[in-house]
Amino acid sequence: MLLSSRLKRWLSLVPGKQLFGPYRFLPCFFVFGGVMEWIMINVRIGHETFYDVYRRKRSERQYQLKLEELCTCENHSK
Repeated sequence: MLLSSRLKRWLSLVPGKQLFGPYRFLPCFFVFGGVMEWIMINVRIGHETFYDVYRRKRSERQYQLKLEELCTCENHSK
């Protein structure tokens, strides 16, 4: 109960309860999402960002599909 009452007290400190109700938290989540996106684009862990890994994996999958298509085409032509 102690945690619940503390959480309710902290949530009640966010302005706009009368006007926006539970939607008053949306700007916080919007900013949080923007920060996460910025981190995924700009912060390097090792030598790669999240999007570097994403692009590399996507190109590897495309290459693998082309190899599979090539193998199936060669098997059908024999």
